[in-house]
Amino acid sequence: MQVVERFLRYVAIDTESVPDREEIPSSDKQFVLARQLEEELREMGAADVRLDAHCYVYARIPATTSKKVPALGFISHMDTSPAISGANVKPRRVACYDGGRIVLNKERGIVLDPEEFPSLLSYVGQDLIVTDGTTLLGADDKAGVAEIMEMAAYLLAHPELPHGEILIGFTPDEEVGNGATAFDVANFGAEVAYTVDGGGLGELEYENFNAASLKVEVQGRGIHPGSAKGQMKNALLIAMEFQSLLPVFENPMYTEGYEGFYHLDGLKGNVEAAEMDYIIRDHDREAFEQKKAFIRQVEQFLNAKYGEGTVRTILKDSYYNMKEKLAAHMFLVDYAKEEMEALGIPPIITPIRGGTDGARLSYQGLPCPNLCTGGHNFHGKYEYVCVQSMEKITELLIRLAQRFAK
Repeated sequence: MQVVERFLRYVAIDTESVPDREEIPSSDKQFVLARQLEEELREMGAADVRLDAHCYVYARIPATTSKKVPALGFISHMDTSPAISGANVKPRRVACYDGGRIVLNKERGIVLDPEEFPSLLSYVGQDLIVTDGTTLLGADDKAGVAEIMEMAAYLLAHPELPHGEILIGFTPDEEVGNGATAFDVANFGAEVAYTVDGGGLGELEYENFNAASLKVEVQGRGIHPGSAKGQMKNALLIAMEFQSLLPVFENPMYTEGYEGFYHLDGLKGNVEAAEMDYIIRDHDREAFEQKKAFIRQVEQFLNAKYGEGTVRTILKDSYYNMKEKLAAHMFLVDYAKEEMEALGIPPIITPIRGGTDGARLSYQGLPCPNLCTGGHNFHGKYEYVCVQSMEKITELLIRLAQRFAK
């Protein structure tokens, strides 16, 4: 199995996406990996391989059964998070992990410690791929890309295996919220699909947050502090007051499971003007709408206090909980559970405290539960992936491809 070799090849390519850009892709360097995947798919014999102007890669594996079965898609994203650099990734394989601390970067004192990351202890005796502590690894989602590519290579090399039509899609810009924006659902050809964009082995997800972005603009009035009494409006202090009015415990630091939150993700400004960026999340649609309504109330309160136009909020929905769209397609979840169990993988069904391309694609008419990739600690220098998990997940994809033809 070549899944690890593929993964290492892909993480060597910088595909970091860029937030707040309307263009898709947000960074031209994503085309480097897209072209490589296009070439590899052609070489392995996939049909209808195409790379479009927006950096989406599509391919088809023809059916090998005469049975009428749903066309099945597998989708992953090529970009990496802008939260930390994805350039010059230097992965290292830790063979037969012993359960101790892993020194990622001796010079900088960066250590992957099981006391801080207890998930490591699940992989004693297995092989891990880690970073050098200066970049992310890119398992999110190049592990998923590698697993789909290895599945494709295997199926094309074994035409005796019965399966329906298999469709493959790789997207740009998932990490900045645009992975599904220009996805060609109509011409993709799949009736149902799986995204391969989850975490540790066994994770299976069909619920995700309802999500919105929020920008808060605060207009102050700068006056010399020596004569500011009754005249200054300090935009920074008003911005701090805005934050103080939000529920203290509805914060990512204090929430888990199905609990939603308001997350302050950026703050900049001075006395004259300030700007804050938030994300708002909740699994429950009614609670999600209530959170957005509360933001409007805070805006109105501060404008009544400091003058109309002092605070301006810009709310934009990002995606919704795909559970609503998957209710009629729960066989996708059942099939995945059964094939995991057949491989000795205990299914771990959890709500996604985030989103995937599958959330938006489900609302575009392509039902997409999410499968694991084998990675942990995404979007940071402590990211790692288990080799044996990647191999197991590749087997899972191969079995799922065949499951529809049984």
